[in-house]
Amino acid sequence: MKLYHLSHIDLDGYGCQFVTNLAFEKKRFYNANYGPEVRARLEQMIRDINDDSEDDILLLVTDLNLSVSECNYLEAQREKSSKNIKLQLLDHHITGKDSDEKFDWYYLDTSRCATKITYDYINENFADVTKCAKLIEAINAIDIWLMDNALFEFGKVCMGMIGGAKEFNRIMFDNEDREYKFYLIKEASKFIDQGAIALDENCFFIKKRYFLEEEDDILDNLIASSVVKLLSEHKERLTVFYKGYKGVVGYGVGKSSVIGNAFLVKNPEYNFYLDVAFRGKVSLRGNNTVDVSQIAKELFGGGGHKNASGGQIEKFKETFIYDEAKAQVVDIMTAKEQNL
Repeated sequence: MKLYHLSHIDLDGYGCQFVTNLAFEKKRFYNANYGPEVRARLEQMIRDINDDSEDDILLLVTDLNLSVSECNYLEAQREKSSKNIKLQLLDHHITGKDSDEKFDWYYLDTSRCATKITYDYINENFADVTKCAKLIEAINAIDIWLMDNALFEFGKVCMGMIGGAKEFNRIMFDNEDREYKFYLIKEASKFIDQGAIALDENCFFIKKRYFLEEEDDILDNLIASSVVKLLSEHKERLTVFYKGYKGVVGYGVGKSSVIGNAFLVKNPEYNFYLDVAFRGKVSLRGNNTVDVSQIAKELFGGGGHKNASGGQIEKFKETFIYDEAKAQVVDIMTAKEQNL
């Protein structure tokens, strides 16, 4: 059986996936915040399941309460599919009560956090994951606010560590972002017997060890180097052309001056770096091979300097899928070139 697992984007959500990652060999993970992203991820999962060669699928949703409409969507997709899809939702939010009462695969228990529910479910049905029992207790204590629990403060530090782990853009690099958070959770668990203060004092060093390369540097530079490396590894997927100039499109990467310029130095065959923020603001960087202020003016009603400019995509449609964001940029470029 192959696992398709959608979960929330906080400590409890990633804690659920940390557990299932221990139990399943064949798996694919997705994460979503509340709101329209949930439906977008469900649709993405269904597309990927239909394209998969595996026939036996466990579609698991944790730490997210689905609406009746979203549950109906999953049931309809299961009915249409030729695959054997088992649906299972494990959650603790009371707002899911209506769905829980209607669907037998919807499991709601407000007395435990989702990670604890998932941990018990996996132990009972799939594999022995009791080696992380104390970590699960800490996540449960902080997520449902058991202040008298001895691991409450330890869980609080873990929660802050995962909540602040924004080094990777999860829209563009979801697998890398998730692996990083799994690493943080695993490393944090090594301090569980030493206590919350020991973990708190070591958070910086845990992060730095993840990004450390052959040469030491300040953490910001190590993180930037890691992001540039990812952009370089994925550059074929990110590439666009405008008027014969070659560029890459990022989506919500941020820190364009540092990352954009570092990417162009590392990849001299590229003329420009373009990053679109989630609301359509555009940042452009060049390295003396094209005037990006002219690109910004022509495409995005902006401007600036030859090697550093910006603008805005009018009527930008926010999306949770990178390819959809890139497509909007490509459409603007194509339309402009056709009208020249």
